[in-house]
Amino acid sequence: MGRDREPRQDGMEERVVKIRRCAAVVKGGRRFSFNALVVVGDRRGRVAWGYGKANEVPPAVEKATKDATETLKRQPKVQLKGQTIPHRIIGRFGASKVIMVPAGPGTGVKAGPGVRDVLEACGIHNILTKTHGSNNPINLVKATIDGLLNLRTREEVARLRGVTL
Repeated sequence: MGRDREPRQDGMEERVVKIRRCAAVVKGGRRFSFNALVVVGDRRGRVAWGYGKANEVPPAVEKATKDATETLKRQPKVQLKGQTIPHRIIGRFGASKVIMVPAGPGTGVKAGPGVRDVLEACGIHNILTKTHGSNNPINLVKATIDGLLNLRTREEVARLRGVTL
């Protein structure tokens, strides 16, 4: 499921992380609706997630993509160091915890489904990850983005502390 990636004309890449089916039992049988979780990124440090619900899969994905694109405009850029991250970080959301460790060139993205989509859409090429706790794709995506947005460069930390590193 997570392999669905579509480059768009505005340079953004969207990835469908998860599509879930929901059933409402009515008089004539079951009525199905669909939820879509989509990650949108520019591969240069900007990434956001979106969630959409509809009675068919394509409109659900469209709604989720629109939601993600709107969120992307409000989110800051992720601090990258080349093709990896500047330091080890733990992202948390709900019961999910994602540990991200920087890796040398040629390592690749060692990550599970939801986490991989976020990291690749962000433009990270070398990283090691481990998830703990809940493996719910929605919470994993949110935890990964939480960790990425909390990254700091050496210069930022030096400025915040008022010391030279």
